[in-house]
Amino acid sequence: MTALLAAERIEAGYGDSRAVAGVSLAVEPGEVLALVGANGAGKSTLLRVLAGAHRPDAGRVLLHGDDVTQVRDFERNRLGVSLVPEGRRLFASLTVRDNLEIGAGSRRTGTWTVDTVVDALPMLGDLLERNASQLSGGQQQAVAIGRGLMSNPEVLLLDEVSLGLAPIVIDELYASLAAVRRGGLGIVLVEQDLERTVAVADRIACMLEGHAVLEGTPATLTRAQITDAYFGHEVASW
Repeated sequence: MTALLAAERIEAGYGDSRAVAGVSLAVEPGEVLALVGANGAGKSTLLRVLAGAHRPDAGRVLLHGDDVTQVRDFERNRLGVSLVPEGRRLFASLTVRDNLEIGAGSRRTGTWTVDTVVDALPMLGDLLERNASQLSGGQQQAVAIGRGLMSNPEVLLLDEVSLGLAPIVIDELYASLAAVRRGGLGIVLVEQDLERTVAVADRIACMLEGHAVLEGTPATLTRAQITDAYFGHEVASW
């Protein structure tokens, strides 16, 4: 069966620095694949490669089996791949509604509208006419996720959803992911909080120094295995 989105032997870096080294992975419709690892493990770079925002030095990215490695990020967005970047990157002078509607620029048809985004992310309900500069960090993150959904993607790439947020806000955002994934949306999630990752992910891939060193489901991986891979203790050879 052809994966929804797949990476094959991806090599990527910045100048002489190699951030991703021969990584292969795939995500299926309706699946949450979590990428975990310490800072500098290569997670965000790999996510940017999947989104088309960073060109790999080697390897391929496949969408429904079609090679999209050379397809640029805005074109890949029109094909159904949406990146919610670390740092949210909202337009501070625009309202929440305007920020959401910018996400519809892909002109893809689908079920995601401002109304359905608010249904999935209820914290946005009373904020649509408020400027993004007036929002809390959690509210901004919800807008960023909603903006990604407005492109009606088949794959949503989420980079550090919980970074810098209060636990109660993180709980609300993660609860919303259950509504977001209904209908077959594939999600690739970069996360450093192992406990939350194990709770939400269907599969987990651990990265260390650019390599994928462990992969499995929360049911087949022990907490010790994940922790050892995260910190580089007794991991499998590359």
